[in-house]
Amino acid sequence: MQKKSVIITRPLAQAGEFARRVEAIGRHPEIFPLLEIHALVDNSALEAVLSQLSGFALVAFVSPNAIDAVFRHIHEWPVQVPIAVMGAGSRAALAAHGVTDTSYVIISPSNPDRTDSETLLDDLNLEQLSGKQVLIVRGQSGRELLGDALRARSIGVTQIAAYRRDAPALSEQVRQKFSKLLVQDNDWVVTSTEALKTMLSWAGQVGMPDGVAKMQRQHIIVPHVRIAENAKLFGFQTITLTGSGDERLLVALQSQL
Repeated sequence: MQKKSVIITRPLAQAGEFARRVEAIGRHPEIFPLLEIHALVDNSALEAVLSQLSGFALVAFVSPNAIDAVFRHIHEWPVQVPIAVMGAGSRAALAAHGVTDTSYVIISPSNPDRTDSETLLDDLNLEQLSGKQVLIVRGQSGRELLGDALRARSIGVTQIAAYRRDAPALSEQVRQKFSKLLVQDNDWVVTSTEALKTMLSWAGQVGMPDGVAKMQRQHIIVPHVRIAENAKLFGFQTITLTGSGDERLLVALQSQL
């Protein structure tokens, strides 16, 4: 019996290393990005805020993409400024830039099964931050929960966009590959709700009468409970929730052998 392929839907720049790790556990990876990360057209606002980093009591990054985008504009992180991140992927991104717990204060949710704004708030010392300034680095759009919750506790909040996210173009070449994947039995690694939306949108455009139903019957593997909840709402029938981090995703893929 042929092993199912592992469809990696991350942005291209983030897919290669994970694909190598998937191959190392005996699975066949297929890189098929369903989200693109682009630099901002105008970085002047971002650069202005980053020039004042030392004035913030905390900087919160919403994703690894936010971290990578910021480190394109700075040489080193000010050691006195604590960092808040959502999960293991963001910690790995910080480590790639030389920022680890060894020399810096990094705060992340203590519950690895749910790494998001809600659980990050549980691990922040909100009383200590009251009256101080927090910077949230994000994409051009996103949830407002973290910023609203901090403001409600009399904490000053500055939100700054560091990158933008877009769905890839559904070119003829991409359409053909997607159609081929839809008629196979695959394991899809999906790390964003935006990717889920693109999957269903494309499934309705490939010219198959039952394209959306075929997509909904594919097995998807997700690292976050909110993505799993959205997948259920979108009609996906087979969902594996792993918790935060590539290690957990790989364990789940290994169990499918």
